Amino acid sequence: MVHSLEQGIPAWVFMGTLVLLINSVTVRGAALKQEAGLDNGATVLNHSMSLVQRMENLLAMGNSSDVTLRVQTINTDEVKVIQAHSLVLTLQSDVFEELLLTRNNSHIVLRETADCAAVFDKFVRYLYCGDISVRLDQAISLHKLASKYRVWSLQQGLTQYMTQHLSSDSPTGHVIGWYNYAQQIGDVTLQDSCLQYLSWNLSSVLQSGEWSSISEDLLLSLLQRSDLILQSELELYEAMEAWINQNQPISKTVETALRAVRYGMIPPQHLFRLQKQSALMQKHYEYIRDLLYLAFQFHSASPIQLAKYFDVNCSIFTPRNYLSSSWGSPWVINSPTRDDRSFSFQTQLGPSGHDSSKRITWNALFSPRWLPLSARSTYTELGAMQPTRTDGGRPRIIVTPATSSPDFAGVSFQKTVIVMARQQGKVVVRHVYNFHQSTEEAGDFLLDADLQRRASEYLIDSSLYLHIIIKPLYHSLLVARK
Repeated sequence: MVHSLEQGIPAWVFMGTLVLLINSVTVRGAALKQEAGLDNGATVLNHSMSLVQRMENLLAMGNSSDVTLRVQTINTDEVKVIQAHSLVLTLQSDVFEELLLTRNNSHIVLRETADCAAVFDKFVRYLYCGDISVRLDQAISLHKLASKYRVWSLQQGLTQYMTQHLSSDSPTGHVIGWYNYAQQIGDVTLQDSCLQYLSWNLSSVLQSGEWSSISEDLLLSLLQRSDLILQSELELYEAMEAWINQNQPISKTVETALRAVRYGMIPPQHLFRLQKQSALMQKHYEYIRDLLYLAFQFHSASPIQLAKYFDVNCSIFTPRNYLSSSWGSPWVINSPTRDDRSFSFQTQLGPSGHDSSKRITWNALFSPRWLPLSARSTYTELGAMQPTRTDGGRPRIIVTPATSSPDFAGVSFQKTVIVMARQQGKVVVRHVYNFHQSTEEAGDFLLDADLQRRASEYLIDSSLYLHIIIKPLYHSLLVARK
């Protein structure tokens, strides 16, 4: 079955996702501009868009073509025929240059997988016009072609496209597929971006159809991380159980996954229920008997008492970033550049069942233009406040406990401030800041954010959406020998 190349999509049409441009000037028709670098007041006539249109017509009509590309879909009889021009192919790809030098006739046969063959005309059009329309489901195929034929500008543009469209909606999900592809080709930048997105938005991922498709390696990698953002450890256990039931991995994978759950972060009443109702836990109980025993000890004794006999620095006692109300609170700051804001909220003293009834009140202060102490307003002897300039200040957030307590002994508190944003119409985590009790504030908080702009990527409807999480961290006690 033979197909001919149809008229391509015009360069300036945006097809719902992205148009990658390499043209340095995007001006319709002739443009006149003063060239700053030229003497004598010279100007530049720019007809680049007209040239792009002519190149597109040249490809579509096949005029003066001197090479025929026969794109054969592997394991089928389908062939796509494209009339091309050696000069253009050679200028854009050294792989095409080698193929053209070694050809025996005017035909070049290219064998491609079905997904790559389906977008090959788009790929060739990019070689002629320098722009391309991309959908989420086409990104990997086009990236494969750009890598295979060494069209580095397109490859880099597609990597950037995927990094910027992780939050886009797709029927079956795409982030896990992009992660697997990045891992396969060794693209560390894309792989890390996908992993960070999955970690920071795990609750929404767990509820999507994409969750069941993750690989064993990715599942185990996520379970090891402390920066996961989700509702609770129980939510993670239940999602892991659903994945295991659906994918039926080998026993070694099941054992490793079960032992990566932080059972000390699950309230005892839920642990009791899992022991009775979770078929996975009942089947593999011997794998995790010791961890459950340690978790129940953790919930029944004070952390200080436990620290005398056990290593409380291990992962089972280390919280992740939980969004449930006992761990923190959301905070929406309207018009954040207007003035300082304060906010109070309560959290549990710690996840231990022993401390479940003890609460801590926290005070949070947000300042859009924080200044060092030496530059802040001062009071005269008469009590009048001396004005100070606020130029040069930057956003700052401080989170402190309202009171001190003997219950804080052996515990430090890590504060995590999550900044939300809207990307491709979806609210996702934009940034995460961590700071400890000894600092009380995040020194780099919103360092690069421009909150003055209504369209700032850090704002949602002109408001700053935060979520503050307080994570108790326990310390082992050194007991003197008698």
